[in-house]
Amino acid sequence: MMHRRSAALVLTGAALLLTSCAATADAGGDAAPPGAAFAALTPENPTGEVIAQGMVLDNGATIELCLGAVAESAPPQCSGIPLAGWSWDGLDDAVSSGGATWNTYAVYGAFDGDTLTVTRTPIPLALFDPIAAADPTNGKRGAASRVDVTSIQSTVPDAIGDAFLGASEQDGWVFVDVVWDDGTWQRAADQDFGAGKVIIRSALREIS
Repeated sequence: MMHRRSAALVLTGAALLLTSCAATADAGGDAAPPGAAFAALTPENPTGEVIAQGMVLDNGATIELCLGAVAESAPPQCSGIPLAGWSWDGLDDAVSSGGATWNTYAVYGAFDGDTLTVTRTPIPLALFDPIAAADPTNGKRGAASRVDVTSIQSTVPDAIGDAFLGASEQDGWVFVDVVWDDGTWQRAADQDFGAGKVIIRSALREIS
């Protein structure tokens, strides 16, 4: 799902990227292309337990946690991250049709960059009362112009790859949803496009 690199490679990639950008600028050439930092950097896997909210879809062969768009068919369709250790035991709210079983849950687990291994009994979202997340904009309007929005939305999906979930624009901000970010891709976004334009939102949230 998400390709992993060691911390050493990440730091080396970042250093090479910055050195390359500086050398290009000194030579009077063009700046690094949009998405260069995204392409060079990859978040480290979370070391602790994480939580995510989404639809769990069991098609009889695979079980996935859908974190992005879900096609409202019967059964639903989505592209999610694999779940290990999942059980429907005790989850009486599950819906079954056409050989598939599904419903929406808050899922706790350990994420290795590809698979989320369940660590606790999931909670149906109808019964889940999450703590509201802090406003990442701090109530301020973003600095992204229409040109910035177009560049960001056309560049980021390919730069992030399979971990990309979606992007939207509002009030001068481009919100980019990803499977997991430890702050690495937020720093890459600021480096690639300038601070105050992109907010990276991680679907998996590490539990303190």
